[in-house]
Amino acid sequence: MKTNIFNREQLISQLPGVKKWDVIVIGGGASGLGVAVDSATRGYKTLLLEQVDYAKGTSSRSTKLVHGGVRYLAQGNIDLVREALHERGLLEKNAPHLVKNQSFVIPNYRWWEGIYYTIGLKAYDFLAGKLSLGKSTHINKTNTVERLSTLRQKGLYGGVVYKDGQFDDSRLAVNLAQTAIEQGATLLNHFKVTGLAQDTSGKITGVEALDTETNTSYSFDANLVINATGVFSDEILKMQNKDARKSIVPSQGVHLVFDKSFLPGEDAIMIPKTDDGRVLFAVPWHDKVIVGTTDTNLDDHSLEPQAQEQEIEFILQTFNNYLDKKVTRADVRSIYAGLRPLAAPKDSSEKTKEISRSHKVIVSESGLLTITGGKWTTYRRMAQDTIDKAISLKRLPKQPCRTKDLKIHGAKPTEDRNDHKYIYGTDQKGIADLIKEDASLGEKLHPRLPFLKAEVVWAARYEMARTVDDVLARRVRALFLDAHAAIDMTPEVAQILAKELNRDEAWRIEQVEKFTKLANHYCIESNTVTA
Repeated sequence: MKTNIFNREQLISQLPGVKKWDVIVIGGGASGLGVAVDSATRGYKTLLLEQVDYAKGTSSRSTKLVHGGVRYLAQGNIDLVREALHERGLLEKNAPHLVKNQSFVIPNYRWWEGIYYTIGLKAYDFLAGKLSLGKSTHINKTNTVERLSTLRQKGLYGGVVYKDGQFDDSRLAVNLAQTAIEQGATLLNHFKVTGLAQDTSGKITGVEALDTETNTSYSFDANLVINATGVFSDEILKMQNKDARKSIVPSQGVHLVFDKSFLPGEDAIMIPKTDDGRVLFAVPWHDKVIVGTTDTNLDDHSLEPQAQEQEIEFILQTFNNYLDKKVTRADVRSIYAGLRPLAAPKDSSEKTKEISRSHKVIVSESGLLTITGGKWTTYRRMAQDTIDKAISLKRLPKQPCRTKDLKIHGAKPTEDRNDHKYIYGTDQKGIADLIKEDASLGEKLHPRLPFLKAEVVWAARYEMARTVDDVLARRVRALFLDAHAAIDMTPEVAQILAKELNRDEAWRIEQVEKFTKLANHYCIESNTVTA
């Protein structure tokens, strides 16, 4: 029987065989997974430890866009936009099963907007160069209404259409974890770093960690430790120096999810200037519509941030300004909040809209490398810059970056997205084989969503899912698409998982209770907190 390289016990059994790792990565979000893939492909012995699950935090809570950032262009940040557009093009080539060429319409309600946005977006197209996804064009009012049938027509002059990328964030995270393992790295989720090991001169020599499933403690030695923990970066920095300067400003982004009937076409809407100067997107995603995002500075952070009442009202009000078919609170299928790890400003004068979206590699005196800032679109470049920095500091032997053309696990050109299983790419066959062996696995988990029982089995066996949350939030996206449906599925998913992971009845009951409590925060009636 073929060894399953994604099996957790198998991965843990490899640990004693390594006396010293070349690279230990703390954090399994976009930047950490990118670093693990980059490091492993260059031939370094790599270990990644994630305290909960891949993309549990910010990296599963994005607007689902692979984009250059139209608003950064308006701010004159040409280099950031050019880099992001280049990376957008690479990601579309390397993960075609997850990245989709998406058309966006900017509705024009002032006579001059058509000219203004067309010129700006021609510059956006130009910066994309050979990796452009298509040309921007101006369309008249009739054409705009044909494409966006629910759009408010009063005062409408026309629209500007441009192309950008759309993707599934946590699915990409899972595929990157699989890619890193295929390249020889060892990755473990539900494995929390509890301390940093330092020698007498204060240099970091490794990490202390806890397997939270078995409560077993481990010590790992390494030539290099990389802190890629996003909004949790400062906790790791404080482990090596309790007086470490604040490096992160968490900025909260909230999204509301609605049924497709509020935006029934293929196009997304981009609202370039809201009442408070922010950009708002309404994007078709997995047969639903995601509307967001907000940009609220926070003083603290958590793994499960919650929307503030004014953020919800802001999205509802702004979206309704552009719709003939109005949305209400009752129409919200799911609500999710995420924290962006913005690099902290040098003084208090900077606002979140101005704080750098570009990434930074911080080198501590102890030798710890911290990657902060950035966004999903540029995850590969962030990883390359981090490992290149380590090489320049002579912490790793020189090896060239190999990720530019590296196909990500599952990569398969996808034209037909009608079957929801397209996101599995080449793994679709494995799921089909499970259903062939056991026809009951072909049954749906819930009538309102397309997900099958086989996907739970697949997630546990080959995608390192360990809990109901891992499955329903990040392997299949039920929690983000319809929170009430996700709660309804919980007992059945817990049952399938308990069987797959060889867990007892007490574990199953605890999983149902834990996930139901968590999922309630994604339902609008119990989510909101006042600021």
